Amino acid sequence: MSTAMNFSSKSFRPRAPDKGSFPLDHFGECKAFKEKFMKCLKDNSYDNSMCRLQSKDYLECRMDNQLMAKEPLEKLGFKDLMDKPSPENKEAKP
Repeated sequence: MSTAMNFSSKSFRPRAPDKGSFPLDHFGECKAFKEKFMKCLKDNSYDNSMCRLQSKDYLECRMDNQLMAKEPLEKLGFKDLMDKPSPENKEAKP
């Protein structure tokens, strides 16, 4: 019984979260990106392949605000989006 009451012998050791889990966005730093992504999903019958650009933008926001570990976008499956010029760049050229 004395071992059950002896809590001081064990110490709490914090550990990093598991891969794929990350903090919630309590301050809404990426809320606008999340809303755009969710609207895209709803507008496209929840076909996430149609919303990859919004997904990339949302993940970039999370990485920029330390809400998830920085990872190369290519490693997250966005290599094909990295190679293409954005629509704004096409329109800006004469």
